[in-house]
Amino acid sequence: MPSAPSPPGRRFELQWVRPPCQARSQETLHRLLDAAEQLVAEKGFEDATIAELVRRAGSSVGAFYARFRDKDGLLYALYERYLEQAIATADAALDPQRWEGASIPEILRAVVPFLVSVYRERQGLIRAFVLRNHVDAAFRARQERLSHYVNDGLTRLLLARRDEIRHPDPARAASFGLSMVVNTIESAVLFGEMRSRALTLSDEQLAAELIRAFLAYLGALEPGNAPDPEPTVR
Repeated sequence: MPSAPSPPGRRFELQWVRPPCQARSQETLHRLLDAAEQLVAEKGFEDATIAELVRRAGSSVGAFYARFRDKDGLLYALYERYLEQAIATADAALDPQRWEGASIPEILRAVVPFLVSVYRERQGLIRAFVLRNHVDAAFRARQERLSHYVNDGLTRLLLARRDEIRHPDPARAASFGLSMVVNTIESAVLFGEMRSRALTLSDEQLAAELIRAFLAYLGALEPGNAPDPEPTVR
């Protein structure tokens, strides 16, 4: 995965984390999953065939069915691997020690572009997950685990800097703001939906506007900027 662009001044480089394979016996499984991910990125999940998948993986139909009951089983396995990687990535990216001394603007200027880059790089796969969410409650429940995990991690980071937030409910603002960012990225990157030709943005522009919107919603202050004085009530 690409790393996110660094904010000016200091480097906070974030990268996608792939936990190591635990055993050689898993190599065939991972080859099948790698081939499936590539195929889904090119064709979408529904148009990907088992025959082409095993050919790309240098495997066999028998090996496929020894590991997955059917294509739906494959999608669940793809998600479980993605979930493992995403949680490892979140643990590294949202580790409080990484951000010691960083302000909320610095955090968001690294995290938001990184989210855009992840959605762009894994566009076909994540789209398949989102589409399955609409028709499969069990699958949706699994994906909600990841959403809550990332939301909780980023919220903790932001609330550790509560004095920078001027929204009257900082916890709600942090959680709602992240939902706003992720939902917009899904619409723009996965489905190309911004509802207006005037909002045709590059990934860099999309990230910049989302950072601006999130900071404004939080009422987060730039470093060195004092808050406006409270009005005097007479």
